[in-house]
Amino acid sequence: MSEPRVVITFSPSPEMRDAVAETLEPIARLVYLADLPEEERRPALSAADVVLAWIIDLELRGAQEFELLSGASLIQLLSAGVDHVPFERIPEAVAVASNAGSYAAPMAEHVLAMALALAKRLLQQHAALRRGEFDQRTPSRSIRGMVVGIIGFGGIGQAAAAAFRPLGAHIHAINRSGRTEEAVEWIGTLEDLDHLLGAADIAVVSLPLTGSTRGLLGARELSLMKPDAILVNVARAAIIDEDALFDHLRANPSFSAGIDTWWQEPRRHGSFKTRRPFLDLPNVLGSPHNSAITVGALASAAREAAANVARQLRGEPVRHLVDRSDYL
Repeated sequence: MSEPRVVITFSPSPEMRDAVAETLEPIARLVYLADLPEEERRPALSAADVVLAWIIDLELRGAQEFELLSGASLIQLLSAGVDHVPFERIPEAVAVASNAGSYAAPMAEHVLAMALALAKRLLQQHAALRRGEFDQRTPSRSIRGMVVGIIGFGGIGQAAAAAFRPLGAHIHAINRSGRTEEAVEWIGTLEDLDHLLGAADIAVVSLPLTGSTRGLLGARELSLMKPDAILVNVARAAIIDEDALFDHLRANPSFSAGIDTWWQEPRRHGSFKTRRPFLDLPNVLGSPHNSAITVGALASAAREAAANVARQLRGEPVRHLVDRSDYL
């Protein structure tokens, strides 16, 4: 029986390539699309048993190359989010798996760092010192006793909860089922979003962008939050209405936001740009969608993705299969 072929459509770093090779070379032939001469590209895609991709709509050239994947059994993504995937181009018989949870640990640290910086008013204090003001009177806030509301209690949300618990925070969470074995004070579903928003001192957005979560947080939802609440988004920008968030931040200076994901980013749109001047606001802390990118994180994620490919090739249950109906 011929060796199964795994086609890698992105150009991995040496560390990522080593991680994939360690896991898959014993059981498959690895074909790196970027290493092939142009004339071998289409035959390689046609012969793929499994595809390992990162941003697949940027790595494949139009509908014709997607059609070549009809013989593959699985497209495994390096990314956790799948909102960028053009499911309408992928042959129906080909399963798609995300890399959910692979970035949870570094992202949870980022969430905690943003929340602490905003609760301790580090941005405002730094700006005041630059102005020559030595303000020891305005108090900052303690995480102890706060309610941390986590909107999306998957791998990232659970890791964030684990980071906040030792500081004495109370965890409220939302997931699809309204049930969990994790230590939480309260859990519900998206139908209970209003309750969570009203209770949260810190709200963490960590759920996927789907048809039902796009624009989930608008002006009405933001108005339900406490005047001094902290909102941290490490999921997708489009879950929050851009104009509504800017207007709420400007009208409520005691409210603050940590924004890691933006409505226009270079990888998807060619450049970074905000329609509203978020970064001019003193109650906004921004980062360039790098909450998952720590030293070694991408190699670790590549190893996790390769392990899921190995499950497919061995006939074992594959993790994190995507329900296309959430995105079509």
